[in-house]
Amino acid sequence: MVPVQMNPMATQGLTEMYRQQRAMMEQAREIQQVAKTGQVESTQSTQAVGSVQGSGFGDLLNQFVGEVNEKQLASSQAVTDLLAGKDVPLHQAMIAMQEAGVSFQLMVEVRNKLLQGYQDLMRMQV
Repeated sequence: MVPVQMNPMATQGLTEMYRQQRAMMEQAREIQQVAKTGQVESTQSTQAVGSVQGSGFGDLLNQFVGEVNEKQLASSQAVTDLLAGKDVPLHQAMIAMQEAGVSFQLMVEVRNKLLQGYQDLMRMQV
């Protein structure tokens, strides 16, 4: 029996996505804090952090969706190769499917949070 090993490159990608998700959550917390206290200085520091990273929010979302799409395509290719009888180990196809599923679920949750934030903004009275 061959032990299942995680691909180090795949874990680096997941680690980077997790780091980006944590940074976005921290920025959202700062914005919520500013909304409660009314301190403008905090939003300026949050904007500075975004400009240091070098890409806009839309670019970040496009990159995120692109990565999810790549994982879905790789998963489909692994399953197709497995069904065609090519030399693809079953565990690698299963890992690719799980990575694609988890990344898709993360994308859906991010979308839900963005939509919830938009709806909260629309409900605010000016």
